[in-house]
Amino acid sequence: MPACAGMTDEGSFTTQTKGRCFLKDLCEVSLLEDQILKVRPKGAAVVAVILVGVLLAGCTAIGPQTVARDRFDYVSAISDSWKRQTLLNLVKTRYLDAPVFMDVASVINQYALEQEVEVGVSGEFFNRSEPSSVSPEIGVSGRYTDRPTITYSPLMGEHYARSLLKPIPNAAILLLIEAGYPIDHVLRVCVQTINGLDNRMTGRFSAREADRAFYELLVALRRIQAREGVVMRSKTVDGKKTLAVIFRPPEEAFATELQKAKQLLNLDPAAGEFRVVFGSYATNRREIAILSRSMLQVFSAYASLIEVPEAHVTQNRVAATGQEDLAVTAGFPPLIRVHSGRAKPDDAFVAVPYRDHFFWIDDRDIDSKSMFFFLMILFSFTERGQGEQVAPVLTVPTN
Repeated sequence: MPACAGMTDEGSFTTQTKGRCFLKDLCEVSLLEDQILKVRPKGAAVVAVILVGVLLAGCTAIGPQTVARDRFDYVSAISDSWKRQTLLNLVKTRYLDAPVFMDVASVINQYALEQEVEVGVSGEFFNRSEPSSVSPEIGVSGRYTDRPTITYSPLMGEHYARSLLKPIPNAAILLLIEAGYPIDHVLRVCVQTINGLDNRMTGRFSAREADRAFYELLVALRRIQAREGVVMRSKTVDGKKTLAVIFRPPEEAFATELQKAKQLLNLDPAAGEFRVVFGSYATNRREIAILSRSMLQVFSAYASLIEVPEAHVTQNRVAATGQEDLAVTAGFPPLIRVHSGRAKPDDAFVAVPYRDHFFWIDDRDIDSKSMFFFLMILFSFTERGQGEQVAPVLTVPTN
């Protein structure tokens, strides 16, 4: 008997004339459902295996992948903050605010990844040999934690005084020159007086222009250095370490400059080696007396040239911007150019906000960028007193 046939009360067959037999539709659905149920457990298992494999494969390389990203991101962030801190302290010095320095002592980044995968199959059984319904159960849970901890060390107390108020050691100045830094830049920034020749002084009550002969000396020494005619040496005499400047035997290329430099420094023209001492004046013609600046004096020299709003000068909030007329006449660019304005600059090497204004160094000003970079290196090069610090002062979890 066909399954889709209809029957009368007498048991005879009737023919379907319209539509499809409801019983046939029901049978097709039932057969289709049986086929799906038979395939479903196998397909669910395959899907579960794939998910577990993907999760495990993605978790095996989390550590190495973070090294390149974190190292360069933190280096860029620390470098930018270092530049901004230096410029901000220059601006604060210009406004007679106390500069504050905060070192990044350490950066520790911790990662944690926890995952859990649950796979199961559930079904309902009746009298038939196969389950009436089968459904897979898959549960996935995880937690990812990125916990950076940054340690800051403020420069304060004795360490602050030693770093900012102590004169830069002559050994450090000579080492910078011997390392290849331009001798005119080093002496212009680090030295206040050399054998009686005075550099430019800044300050509200002691400001004065440099001696003209000081810039003439810088020009002569720069030409001698370009010809490798001068070397710096540290040696021990009678159990004490001494510093010396040695001029090579004069060659035609720099003989005139060497003679002029010795004359300006009032040195023995026949001698080639001169002892370096700390002070303003030499006691004999075989000495070079160097009175170095402190880092605070260096900051003041830079800060005096920062451009400030005219309204702040008129209101007596800050002194007028200084000038380096003799330096420019001698062929030297300004020590630094720092601009100011209400709007944030578009093309700045470094910029900081202060007193409702922005102060910045133009990214196209190579001379100012070079001298700013030298200032940062110089401050790092000087003694910071870190060796005596017992522990960092401040540790901040960033999240």
